[in-house]
Amino acid sequence: MTARPQPRCAVIGVVGRASVGKSTLVNRLVGEKISIVSPVPQTTRNTIRGVLTDRRGQLVLVDTPGLHKSESPLGTLMNRMARHAAANADALLLVFDGSHPPAIEDDGWMRRALFAEQPVVCFVNQCDRDGFDAARYEALWHRVEQEKGTARAVRWIPGSACRGDNLPALADALFGLAAPAPALLFPPDTVTDYPRRLAIADVVREKLFDKLQQELPHEVGVRVDEIREQGRAWRAEVSILVARPSQKPIVIGPKGRTLRHVKRAAGPEIGAMFDADVELALWVRVEKDWPRNFWLLRQMGYAGER
Repeated sequence: MTARPQPRCAVIGVVGRASVGKSTLVNRLVGEKISIVSPVPQTTRNTIRGVLTDRRGQLVLVDTPGLHKSESPLGTLMNRMARHAAANADALLLVFDGSHPPAIEDDGWMRRALFAEQPVVCFVNQCDRDGFDAARYEALWHRVEQEKGTARAVRWIPGSACRGDNLPALADALFGLAAPAPALLFPPDTVTDYPRRLAIADVVREKLFDKLQQELPHEVGVRVDEIREQGRAWRAEVSILVARPSQKPIVIGPKGRTLRHVKRAAGPEIGAMFDADVELALWVRVEKDWPRNFWLLRQMGYAGER
């Protein structure tokens, strides 16, 4: 009887600057929405593990906050989480937005990747958009190699996270970096190990971002205070934190329209995630300078243990 081959398993750090499509890419590879997506920069504030399992084995894709210039303890923690996830991964998936020229953060990630101990795959996203040019990223990589007087082989894959272009080739490349393992890292039906309170908070925050756009998203935090369960009927008590009293009416909206929109949009999506009928109770609370309050950041999962 032929022995069954061992599954190939790896933890993949999905890294890059903010707003290059890392969360969309992880969602598409996993086949389910596990990371919220928004055009607002720095939407992802936590490290989120998506699990891709198929006949080859299992990839644990760690979606990370995009590196950015930090102006608060929250920003510092987000940058720290991204670097920590990269340092502890078996391989790095470095994502770029090929529809725009390289930014200084792209250069910075290349310099980290050049000297990283792990193997690196570079995915140049947005091939379905006007202005796409992957060659300028490869050219920048070679300039960094020349400047540092060293070189390393990396796999370059152009594609589209939104449309799915070239994602099978990307998955093949990542599984090619995975090592044989005696067992899968997670049960085969797992798509994420993200705590449900943080997942609920993220969906609420995503719907707020959809409504607020650029008005004040980075001044808004979401904390799930309690989940009450009676069979499939759930009630989630959710605090929406703002830093100043003047921001409270903006989040509530004229005659409460913004909060009603968030409840209508987030409730069914959260219910589908957990196979439950979810009622959201949303409360807007003023917490002065909450992005600088370590205790509140810890309550929202941005610091310390989950």
